[in-house]
Amino acid sequence: MRFLKLDFRNAQGDRLSARLDLPLDEKPAAYALFAHCFTCNKNFNAVFNINRALANEGIAVLRFDFTGLGESEGDFSKTSLRSNVEDLITAADFLKSELEAPKLLIGHSLGGAAVLQAASKIPSARAVATIAAPFDPSDLGHILGSTKEEILQRGEAEITLAGRTFVIRKQFLDDLEQVKMDEVIRSLGRALMVFHSPRDTIVSLDNAARIFQAAKHPKSFVSLDEADHLLSNRGDSLYAGKVLAAWVGRYLDLPKLESEHRDLSDNRVMVRTGKKGFQTEVIAGGHRLLADEPVSVGGADTGPNPYDYLVASLGACTSMTLRMYADRKKWPLEAATIRLRHKKVHAEDCEECEAKSGTVDVIEREIDLDGDLDQEQRQRLLEIADRCPVHRTLHSRIEVMTSLKD
Repeated sequence: MRFLKLDFRNAQGDRLSARLDLPLDEKPAAYALFAHCFTCNKNFNAVFNINRALANEGIAVLRFDFTGLGESEGDFSKTSLRSNVEDLITAADFLKSELEAPKLLIGHSLGGAAVLQAASKIPSARAVATIAAPFDPSDLGHILGSTKEEILQRGEAEITLAGRTFVIRKQFLDDLEQVKMDEVIRSLGRALMVFHSPRDTIVSLDNAARIFQAAKHPKSFVSLDEADHLLSNRGDSLYAGKVLAAWVGRYLDLPKLESEHRDLSDNRVMVRTGKKGFQTEVIAGGHRLLADEPVSVGGADTGPNPYDYLVASLGACTSMTLRMYADRKKWPLEAATIRLRHKKVHAEDCEECEAKSGTVDVIEREIDLDGDLDQEQRQRLLEIADRCPVHRTLHSRIEVMTSLKD
C-alpha cells in the first residue's frame, strides 16, 4: 500500500494532517474517507489495517487527524461532534477538488456517529460503514467517569485517556446531548454496514442494534466476536477490513478489467514491502497476492514466503504442461497433483548434484497422476514434466538486470 502525506485547512483555518492510502500500482477505482475514534488519530493500527484491505481492492482512503489531535493544528478542547462533522465535510470537499469525491465513509466509535451525521452533506457517498459506533453519543459521557461532574460544575476538566491528557469542555457534552441519531439514520439513503463486538465495554452492543433497526435497506451487520472497542487485536481489524472490502464492492460499481482485454505484453510483476515487518504486496497479471515470512523469523505469516512462490511457480508450470500435453494426446488424465519441497543441502551430501562444494538448492518434486493411464503414458508424462518452461528456466543461465528508479 502506497501513501501520500497531505494536509488541508478546516473552516477555522487550522491545518489538518492527512494521509491518502493508495493501491499499489494503479489509479484508484474509488475514494473513501475514514473518521477515527474519540481522542485517537489517523495512525491508529486498526485504521491502517482496514485501509490496506480496501487498497487491495483498488480503493484509496483518506485518513486524517481531527482538529487538535495527532499532527493537526487547533485546540481540541474547543471541538465537538459537530466540529468533527464539519472536518469530515471539509475533507470530502478537499478530496473532490484535488482528486475525486469519496464514495465510501467509514467511522470508528464517535467517528462512526460523525460519518452518519455527515453523510447527507456528502452527496458522492454511496455507502457508510460504522465500527463500534454509538447510537446515542451522549451515552459516551460514562467514559469520563467522575470527571463528568467536574466538567458540568467548572465548565471544563482534564481527562487522561490511553496515556494522554485532554481538556474536555462542557460544550462537548452539551453537543452530544443535542445530537439526534434516529432520524439521521432513517433518512441515510445509503448502503450501511454496521460492525460491532458483543464484548465492547465502551459502546455496548445494543447501540449497534438500534442503529441497524433504525436504518433502511440495504443494510448489513457483522459481529466482531472477540474484539474490544479499539480493535486492539490485529486479527480483528484485518478481518473487518477484508469483510468491508468485499461488501462495499457491491455498492461502488468498481470497474473490473476483463481478462481478455489485459495487455499481455506488459508482464511486469510489482512488489512492495513497507516500513514495518516483511509483509509484501504482490501484483502479478492484475492479481493481488501477499508474501511474508513466518512469525519465527520476524514476519506475520500473512502469506507464502518468497521460496514458497518460487516452488509454487514450478509446480503450477509442471501441472499446466502435463494438462496441455495430455489434452493434445487425448489421454485420460483427470488431474495432476504436484507436491514440492525446497531445501538447501551441502554439496557433498547430494549425489546427483554437479557442484561438490558449498550448498546447493534442491527442489523435491512428486507427481501424482489421476486417470486411466497406462504405464507408458505415465512414464511419458514424467519426462514431459522436466520440459515445463519454468523448469527449463531454473536450469538455464539467468541474468537479473537491476537498476534504481529515479
